[in-house]
Amino acid sequence: MTMDKIRLGIVGCGGMTETHEKAFEFVPDNVVVTGTADVILERAQKAAEILGAEIAVSDYHDLFKYVDAVMLVLPHHLHFEAGMECLKAGKHVLMEKPLCNTEEQCLDLIKYAEEQKLVLMTAYCMRYHPMVVELKSIIDEKRYGDVFQISIWTEQFTKYPEGHWSRSAEKLGGGQLFSHGCHYVDLLLWFLGNPVRGTHMGTNFGTPWMEKEGTSNLTMEFENGALGYHFGTWGARGSKLKYSIHMHCTEGMVDANISEGKLYFHKWETEQPQLLMEYALGKHTQHEISHFADCIRTGSKPLTDGYSSLQGLRVIWKLYEAEKNNVVADLRGLGLDEKSKTSIK
Repeated sequence: MTMDKIRLGIVGCGGMTETHEKAFEFVPDNVVVTGTADVILERAQKAAEILGAEIAVSDYHDLFKYVDAVMLVLPHHLHFEAGMECLKAGKHVLMEKPLCNTEEQCLDLIKYAEEQKLVLMTAYCMRYHPMVVELKSIIDEKRYGDVFQISIWTEQFTKYPEGHWSRSAEKLGGGQLFSHGCHYVDLLLWFLGNPVRGTHMGTNFGTPWMEKEGTSNLTMEFENGALGYHFGTWGARGSKLKYSIHMHCTEGMVDANISEGKLYFHKWETEQPQLLMEYALGKHTQHEISHFADCIRTGSKPLTDGYSSLQGLRVIWKLYEAEKNNVVADLRGLGLDEKSKTSIK
């Protein structure tokens, strides 16, 4: 497919859309937002004004003739229905995480997108964050030796109003781990490869508004013996670590302070840490949007395609099941990476 700019429609213009507004300022060469949709028309109109879109509608079906692709920013339990409707209309889909709430729904979307040669990509924005990309390079190049432990902290206060869909475990698909921790399970798999076993403990103590866990502790062992850890909470009333990644290597420790936009290297023999990178604060979602557009144009497989997204969700579902049964989760054999190594051409 060749086109000067990908015409993108935004479906769902609530709070999540606001985090993407600035991203479109940085990708004028390959994407243009031509329409917005929201069940509350005023929200769609406001987003259209901010993003420079000419069309604002309350029914996303009315966008189809104006767009080549859609970005779905919807409650999780609506992902499958809206995603399938857009694919059936011949539109490429960038789905806000997680892909869907069940494996069957994920597989149905993946299969249909493949059959129709359409791009289906999960918006795991952290994979495209410049600091995270640099961490991946450090690992692959063994710049500071072998990595044996990666710890990720995400501490925030998230309390949605009474009756909000995210309080429901069924609509959310789980708790904090499934909704937000899926980003960081995805990163751990990307960094360290295939997991072997793992444990999860979650609680809504401290976040009583959550039906399932609002605070989550996860540990995984990988095939090469490395360990990965994620602590996430929506109940933080204060924080020092905020959003941080610590990567312990055999020659030192790499510290990605996402909240400050700084990447450091620490070593016992050195009094002061070495600043490796400094980057502007923000989610930098423009990088994922640009990648999505490039995949549409070239027919390439997205870095965060349906198969890799589902692999991370399978890990979470296994961890939830093991936690319920008070056992260590067997995480072997969940990989879908071989199937995902093809283009959509």
